[in-house]
Amino acid sequence: MIGGEAQASIGWMTGGAWITSAEKYGALLIQLEHRFYGVSHPFEDLSTENLRFLSSRQALEDTATFITAMNQEYNLTNSAKWILFGGSYAGSLVAWLRQKYPHLVQGAMSSSAPLFAQLDFPEYFQVVADDLASHSRECVDAVKAAYVRLEELVDNPGEENVTALFNLCDDILEVNTELDISNFFQSTVNVFAYVAQYNKNSALTTTIDDLCDILVNDAYGDELDRLIEVNRLYYGTACVDYKYQTTLDYLNDVTITTSGMMRQWIYQTCTEYGWYQTSSQEEQVFGTKFPIESYTQMCEDVYGIEFNASYISEQIVKTNTHFGGYDIDVRNVVSVHGSFDPWYPMGIVETTNPESPVIFIEGTSHCMNMYANSANDPQELIEAREEVDRLIGVWLGVETSGVSSYLTSSIINALLLTISSLFISKL
Repeated sequence: MIGGEAQASIGWMTGGAWITSAEKYGALLIQLEHRFYGVSHPFEDLSTENLRFLSSRQALEDTATFITAMNQEYNLTNSAKWILFGGSYAGSLVAWLRQKYPHLVQGAMSSSAPLFAQLDFPEYFQVVADDLASHSRECVDAVKAAYVRLEELVDNPGEENVTALFNLCDDILEVNTELDISNFFQSTVNVFAYVAQYNKNSALTTTIDDLCDILVNDAYGDELDRLIEVNRLYYGTACVDYKYQTTLDYLNDVTITTSGMMRQWIYQTCTEYGWYQTSSQEEQVFGTKFPIESYTQMCEDVYGIEFNASYISEQIVKTNTHFGGYDIDVRNVVSVHGSFDPWYPMGIVETTNPESPVIFIEGTSHCMNMYANSANDPQELIEAREEVDRLIGVWLGVETSGVSSYLTSSIINALLLTISSLFISKL
């Protein structure tokens, strides 16, 4: 399993759908952590100068070098078939690694992977709105009405005190920049984003239906009152620090921590991908206050004035040109997406190449197929995992109905790669 923009997790070595495939095909599990995340740091801090060595292309080189070294160290060159697993950004990496290094990688399972880089990503919150609509149109209308009212209160302060209503740490009626206001609105929509992206994930108890049950219930008051209640559900009793400067202070901290990832990931968005989740949808269910400019300004303020909108756009073109975007030319990659996942518009959601099929699962969200089966899983999700397992068997050249006898021998015939040990080569 290839690591993404986070610390490698021991949980993947003991759980997940890939464990089933590993047991079936007699595979060794390896998890490889991404450079600049977790404990995999080649420098003493996260200065912008040092972050020059953080990119998807560097990560691919790391993984290719790691595979080559493992083959040589354990004399696996002629027998090992590497199957890669990755979800979200790591899902992009495994698809690109199979594309660029087909001689090293036999196949890849790419879950919820954004493959097309794009500066402005309004589709994200459009999917969130669609998720709300799966409960009822009334839920969407309530959210839209709440944000219309909230914008009115922010633009034309009256008797209703937004600071008190949303339990803000600083008075929003004081002198605030547009970036402060944008941050405030982002703090409110993040509730919907998080719940939608991880809807019905066993680790998250709050679902889209839970939010909508509040948003359509007039017992909580009018639409704005219901939005406030949703925010209380998410933030609890702690005040909300919406100040833009607070965000900058956090992102400008170059200290390395094993759990820290935002400074590194935002850097990657500023230099490779974009994917900024803005309020520029046609329907604008969540208001209009977090435009693309609020994100591109952050890139400049954190990493330097040269990281402006023009620079980011140029890097995005380079990313799509290098990897192919939606038109990636690759075999033996299965792309898995869920209809509730706000990231799916940046991925491949229809099979155009039968040698790299797409599995689109209705009613599920981000990377859900990577988890082990549970009692509450819909049948379509269970079948998706089974199809991935069957494809692995096809790539390995064995019968998918059972494990061939040679797979039970002491020879390792397949390596399923995740991400956890460090292998970094400075360029």
